[in-house]
Amino acid sequence: MDNARTAQAASIVPVPASKPREARLIVTDAEKLKVVDLSAFYRGKVALRNINLNIAANQVTAIIGPSGCGKSTLVRCLNRMHEVQSGNHAEGQVWLDGEDIYAPGVDPVQIRRRIGMVFQKATPFPTMSIEDNVTAGLRLNNRRMGRAERDRIVERSLRQAALWDEVKDKLRDPGISLSGGQQQRLCIARALAVEPEVLLMDEPCSALDPISTARIEELIVELKASYTIVLVTHNMQQAARASDYTAFLLNGDLIEFGETNQIFTNPSRRETEEYITGRFG
Repeated sequence: MDNARTAQAASIVPVPASKPREARLIVTDAEKLKVVDLSAFYRGKVALRNINLNIAANQVTAIIGPSGCGKSTLVRCLNRMHEVQSGNHAEGQVWLDGEDIYAPGVDPVQIRRRIGMVFQKATPFPTMSIEDNVTAGLRLNNRRMGRAERDRIVERSLRQAALWDEVKDKLRDPGISLSGGQQQRLCIARALAVEPEVLLMDEPCSALDPISTARIEELIVELKASYTIVLVTHNMQQAARASDYTAFLLNGDLIEFGETNQIFTNPSRRETEEYITGRFG
């Protein structure tokens, strides 16, 4: 394994002890996100412990592990959604392009615009049309658009989500009139409409049939040319097919991280091998 690539080492510029959160991380061009000593808590209970992880730009990083290991918690910490629920909090640092998103004064709403999220279950707004679903995030951010700009964004986003050809003649139909796989791609288009830099995907195919799952996986591979993608999945074959790097979590700990091919063919930890071969989890 190429240690230089998988480790993706970075250093922190020293600052006075009185202002530790003003440090900026010097990252290489290959890095988009760096997680440093991240721990997460649910009403005092530990969900993640001291996670350290580098996420490469324009690559797909899969997060795998058994149910309850902290996969969804980790991705929610990456755009500060974890803290939305009362009693939840995180400690540590998450660096986005060299800036700590947990530093004082950082607006979580702006972070969530830069780091978008696609959830496990497709969640189109039931009272909105297909085109209104696509632009919903922009309206929530109080972005004013003329009709021409709106039409351009709707088409661009739906094309990026590989849905345009299927819905271009029925944009005013309800979003919930689409099939399950189409609804999930509509939610991806909605996330892309605000032009995020990172796209978090929390088991986006868990409720889909094999054909729809294959289309989403193809889309993920296509999208990494423009976005950094973090994919939570319980499907080992999906992680192997769609990701470049894989992180294995177990009981809130990061057990192993590396290139996907290495993780699946020559893991360095016994726990990783037992999980990916189906001996537990």
